[in-house]
Amino acid sequence: MTGRGAGRSAIVHAPEGIRARYPRRVSIDEPDDGAAEVKRPGALYFLGRVLMAPLLKLIYRPRVIGKRNVPKQGKVILASNHLSFIDSIVIPMTAPRRVQFLAKSSYFEGSGLKGRVSRSFFTAIGAVGVKRGAGAAAQEALDQSRRIIETGSAFALYPEGTRSLDGRLYKGRTGIGWLALTTGAVVVPVGLVGTDQMQPVGARFPRPHRITVTFGQPIDVSRFGPPESGRARRQATDAIMAAIHELTGQELAGVYNESPPANAVERVKRALRPERL
Repeated sequence: MTGRGAGRSAIVHAPEGIRARYPRRVSIDEPDDGAAEVKRPGALYFLGRVLMAPLLKLIYRPRVIGKRNVPKQGKVILASNHLSFIDSIVIPMTAPRRVQFLAKSSYFEGSGLKGRVSRSFFTAIGAVGVKRGAGAAAQEALDQSRRIIETGSAFALYPEGTRSLDGRLYKGRTGIGWLALTTGAVVVPVGLVGTDQMQPVGARFPRPHRITVTFGQPIDVSRFGPPESGRARRQATDAIMAAIHELTGQELAGVYNESPPANAVERVKRALRPERL
């Protein structure tokens, strides 16, 4: 299998640094002052599902397995492998309940017609804007993730941290372990197969290709210990990644997926242009 997602992922991934694994500036039990308001998906989300889900089914024929494994209510983290930009659309459109995730704030801040279209689209697929980056931005991304989960929403996250360009499954970052242990959310592993062929690197639009979306058995990570424990966060994360691997059968990389430099991405795109296929 080759992983060739197009563009950067819409989802902002939970980082792994010391603060990300166990934030100390924000109370775990009390909401932090000045926290951004968490809005549940509204009319645009449901309109998006009504319009896009049937279109996805008609053109791309997704095979969806295990919908019953997703609890109908309560706190849930959907932890998925990541092969393509289109993953961020496929998951909300195939999940049996509404899903929220973090997306770059720039998608919501544009002006003019393009800005309005971008805001409407990402709102329609359940995105919540947050600034990307390290330090304070990474801290806020993790805190916002926690706030969304604690509203009782289903929250989508890519534990690998970024797309896999070679199709392998990379080591999970422990931000997801911290989130699951802190919020008490059930984790449902999600396995995506074929989305890298549906929208490869360099493709502006998805193309017809059969994909499979599998929702695995829910995982209760509370047995690993409290979120303060680095060992508990690591064990919880590893258990989640093992469940994803069981669903996808991807080759295991055994290392973290570090973001490739821009020139490396461009080389991949050039190599995949039609005239070279």
